[in-house]
Amino acid sequence: MPISFVSTSDDTSNKNLNHVDPSFIYTEILKQVLFTIQFDQKHFKDFIAYCRLQFAENNHELISINELERSYYEKTPIWWYMQQCFVYPMLNFGLRTMNADIIHKMSFLVNDLHRQIEKLHSEQFSDHPVDNIFTVYYGQGLSTANFEQLKKTKGGLMSFNNFLLTSKKRDVSMEFTHNALSNSNLVDILFVMTIDPSQSKTPFACIENFRYSQEAEGDVLFSLHSVFRIGDIQRMSNNTQLFQVNLTLIGINDDDLRQLTDRIHQEIFPEEEGWFGLGRLLLKIGEPKKAEGVFNILLDYSDKVEENGTLYHYIGSAKNDQGKYQEAIQFYEKSLEIHAKTLPSNHLSLATSHDAIGDVYKNMSDYSNALVHYEKALKIKQQSLPPTHLSMALSYNNIGSMYENMGDNLEARLYCEKALEINEKILASDHPDLAASYKNIGNTLCNNSEDYEKALWYFEKALVIEQQAHPPDHLSLASSYISIGLVYESIGDYSKALPYYDKFLEIKEQSLAADHSDWPTLYNDIGSAYERIGYYTNALSCHEKALAIQQRTLSHKNPTLITSYNNIGLVYEKMGDYHKARTNYERAVTIAEHSLSSTHPRLQKWKENIDRMNKKL
Repeated sequence: MPISFVSTSDDTSNKNLNHVDPSFIYTEILKQVLFTIQFDQKHFKDFIAYCRLQFAENNHELISINELERSYYEKTPIWWYMQQCFVYPMLNFGLRTMNADIIHKMSFLVNDLHRQIEKLHSEQFSDHPVDNIFTVYYGQGLSTANFEQLKKTKGGLMSFNNFLLTSKKRDVSMEFTHNALSNSNLVDILFVMTIDPSQSKTPFACIENFRYSQEAEGDVLFSLHSVFRIGDIQRMSNNTQLFQVNLTLIGINDDDLRQLTDRIHQEIFPEEEGWFGLGRLLLKIGEPKKAEGVFNILLDYSDKVEENGTLYHYIGSAKNDQGKYQEAIQFYEKSLEIHAKTLPSNHLSLATSHDAIGDVYKNMSDYSNALVHYEKALKIKQQSLPPTHLSMALSYNNIGSMYENMGDNLEARLYCEKALEINEKILASDHPDLAASYKNIGNTLCNNSEDYEKALWYFEKALVIEQQAHPPDHLSLASSYISIGLVYESIGDYSKALPYYDKFLEIKEQSLAADHSDWPTLYNDIGSAYERIGYYTNALSCHEKALAIQQRTLSHKNPTLITSYNNIGLVYEKMGDYHKARTNYERAVTIAEHSLSSTHPRLQKWKENIDRMNKKL
């Protein structure tokens, strides 16, 4: 059962959503999306076709699918949910893993199931006397990490991000608390839940009449995303791995939950409805692959040209976030082509497309092309927006960053200071966009050796804001850590530089997929930084990781490998292992001879590395 924990020790109304468990936000928005969509027979037929494809080799489940197709409307959604067939595990898997394809195909069933629980709840609890308060039980094994989080969140909120089946019979739920006997990484929990029907926010219903089993007596089914307040946590008897956790179902007047859900709906694209909102939510919480799945599904159903343009843009964003840059550009350009034909030439959607394409080129280190698109975006905004609009600041920052990367520091500083002037007028002093402006100016100052101290002041100012605004593993902090580390290295304070490099790598290793295309460049860059300050073991580890990824994803003659081999050779040379240094220099030259002319100056320089090693051996 997927669960989320939300601490309420801080002011919930001002809680930064980056600190809230993404699955809590996801399920809250998903619930609103699914319960407002109008479903029809086509959704049901699509689901049946999908199931037949998934279970094509499973005759037992194919029989269940045929029965579902024939008699879905003759029985109730709860009846189908509780049957010993594919429906229950498929839905639970889809919700647990946030699988966009499964959720989309089963969305009509989620809606039907919720509506039936809601109807039964109204019928069963239409009168709300005080003595209607009752207790249900739920047994589950939690990972030790989740159990520690549960203890830390005592007094806060806990949500079950699925449909939750509980029992009024304690003994029935205790049967599900034997997981720790076979797995030392699990802790068995008996949740004891106090339910007040008069205060309930989440609908629930007694469903014992919908199952053909003696054990069904006393079953209570809660709808999607039930939220509880965490009470006492106590060890049960002498069993070191079995705990009782007291929960209270959140009431309709609970301030913490109301403030949190209000904030979620205010910040997560309130203008977007239905599946569009869900897809953008997935992008926001760092699930680009799942977001791409949602947008592709919408694209299959769309027959409107303008809507296709928007969907192409969002798919481009998902591709960009996955490091698939060439594919991202293709989708962004499709979107731009459609919008250019259907919208006025000064429409802000065109500026958005140019900004997005510029971002991808920036990620590819193609700064001249990025600058072209950023300047086109700025030109459109200058025709449509006031000069102090925040989007103008974004463009100034983008253009300034490109000039800085291209070595034109004076022009870069000019644009970055324009952006900072706007941001300081409009944004709160702890806003993340203000941190971005500080970092951009810091970068321009770093290119002038006499300005390191001032650059460090800007980077540290940005870091303070980001530490307040983001969780400790956020990518924005990684950018600040590497910038501060490079400044300390540049002024010769290597002992201060090293911890920042370590923090940078720690965040990157947590946030990027193992096969992300950025890894070789990142490992080589940080490895070179370690090498410059004399930490050769760290440097060698980084360069070898870069090479390993390149060898898995590229041909053995790809010129990109030259950098990694040369970097490894240099580290071995500085460590005094000239044999290994020469071997790696030779591998670099072998590849270079296939891609460069025999008189190319770089090839001659790399051959000199081999000659130097031969003299030392």
